[in-house]
Amino acid sequence: MQVIRKAQERGHANHGWLDSHHTFSFASYYDPAHMGFRALRVINEDRVTPGAGFGAHPHQNMEIISYVLAGGLQHRDSMGNGSVIRPGDVQLMSAGRGVTHSEFNASEKEPVHFLQIWIIPQERGTPPGWDQRAFPAEERQGRLRLLVSPDGRDGSLSIRQDAALYGALLAPGESARLPLQPGRHAWVQVARGQVRLRGATLQAGDGAALSDEEAVLLEGVEDAEVLVFDLA
Repeated sequence: MQVIRKAQERGHANHGWLDSHHTFSFASYYDPAHMGFRALRVINEDRVTPGAGFGAHPHQNMEIISYVLAGGLQHRDSMGNGSVIRPGDVQLMSAGRGVTHSEFNASEKEPVHFLQIWIIPQERGTPPGWDQRAFPAEERQGRLRLLVSPDGRDGSLSIRQDAALYGALLAPGESARLPLQPGRHAWVQVARGQVRLRGATLQAGDGAALSDEEAVLLEGVEDAEVLVFDLA
């Protein structure tokens, strides 16, 4: 079964410095039909103006993934970590029993465009943690490269949930396939470009939930960047 979530159906908030689209209910956007999918709770597509950002604020008991599409995102947290996240980087912050962090556009001239993803952890109250890694374009071109997994295999970031995140860059005509084990589910999120999924054409910002399927099969229509979540 496949259910598509079109980009224009998402929640939207424009605060001037922040233009945000919410795939699932978030902040003042509430839709009881779209509260998340399995352990996947939030996919926000954010654009932040130069020099602006989110001041220090707390999180608890959430696995938070930052994925930058354009520009640079400056991160600082109460664990002493600081970095700039750029395209090709993936950052994972395990909020655990509590962490405070800030996120700002690293540029005074160019906007930053990124996805912020929240996944509900298997356990609450664990020690907070942080990690960030770069995944070069050549590792993702024409294939689904593992970015996040429960055991950190194949150089992926280690998440505290039975969930895996894959990323792919697909040129027109290129295809990528992810087998799904029985009882698993998948969420496909198109970050940019256009792909075909089981006969449906998905544009940037579109998502799709898959259940009771043997595999996720993607084909590039336009140059595309896609994330695929493998969920319990």
